[in-house]
Amino acid sequence: MKTISQIIIREWKRIFSIPNFYVVLLVIPPVIFFFYGLIYQKQFAKELPMAVWDEDQSSVSRTLTDMMEQNENIHFTHTAFSNAEIEKLMKEGKIFGAVHFPKNMESDAKKNHQSNITLYTNGAYLVPAKMIYKGAAEIIIKGGLAVVLEKAEKQGMPAQTANALVQPIKLNSTILYNPDFNYKMYLTPGLITVGLQMALIVAAVLILNLEFKRNTIDDLLQISHSSSQIVIGKMLAHLCIAWILFVLIAWVVFPVYDLGKPSTDFNFFIIYTLMALACIGIGMMLSALSDNLLFVTDVALFFTSPAFVFSGFTFPRWAMPWYDQLYSDIMPYTHFVDGFIKLYFMQLPMHYAMPEVYKLLLFTGITFPLAIILFQRKINSYLKNQH
Repeated sequence: MKTISQIIIREWKRIFSIPNFYVVLLVIPPVIFFFYGLIYQKQFAKELPMAVWDEDQSSVSRTLTDMMEQNENIHFTHTAFSNAEIEKLMKEGKIFGAVHFPKNMESDAKKNHQSNITLYTNGAYLVPAKMIYKGAAEIIIKGGLAVVLEKAEKQGMPAQTANALVQPIKLNSTILYNPDFNYKMYLTPGLITVGLQMALIVAAVLILNLEFKRNTIDDLLQISHSSSQIVIGKMLAHLCIAWILFVLIAWVVFPVYDLGKPSTDFNFFIIYTLMALACIGIGMMLSALSDNLLFVTDVALFFTSPAFVFSGFTFPRWAMPWYDQLYSDIMPYTHFVDGFIKLYFMQLPMHYAMPEVYKLLLFTGITFPLAIILFQRKINSYLKNQH
């Protein structure tokens, strides 16, 4: 235990003195944590600019326009008079969508003739397009039902009977866990944790081979010739740094941006620690595998960069091709995200995340033994050459 403690203290000194470590672990993470929080300070994408093309010029079209304007997602900023004008406004980036009310819309509706309202959205901007569609479609459907209901009441049908006839089935929706579709609540925690995963792995790939690169391996071997003691000591040193970053995230960054959920802190800490161990294990395994710093750093960046995309955080993994699903399974962040969603967003008890816990433990159980074996071979080879 004394030997491991010496290695831990030595590694801490290296972390705080070698730029490769302290920049990646102590400078960049706090910057990106607060930077990601600032991106989504508005929380919601509100008042998306739209155009209205009203050929009907009726009370119904004006009412529907006013109702849509009251929706928090929609704000009419332009009036258009043709298809070409709407396309031009979209190409210039002045609007995200438009609505077209055709001629004779009101009179056709009152004669029970179908009338087609056209809603334009810019699919190149996926999220704004969906938000505009959702807000406008609800209002147009309600407006159409209101026209039919008004006509039925004028014909003498009781309001309750007319309402049941017009809308025999009513949909009530309940959105759990992020009911307001708050960007900050949803995306900021994911971006922060994926950034942290990258920092941990990139730093970890330098842990062992940097000893040879900086010619400090002799100092290390004076403490111990055992790769298991060296790997464990260095792992614990970097895990302590990861815990410091956890404190920064859970008790500083999250509260500053109103993301804190104190009831989840313990479970969050458990799943976070397992991810940190998996990341450090992968990095140390690569570090023991090759002395080429550039190569292992490139591998680490190639491995971690697409983690957010493949994790299923923004797009379901089951919809990906099988080879992409396989790739996502070999990244610890994927399993961390699954557990994090359950424990943090849904605030479920720990036992719901046990499948993810076991998978993260599997990373640790594979990578650290391999790192120990590979680094022991390097130590033995180095000592043999010295003699």
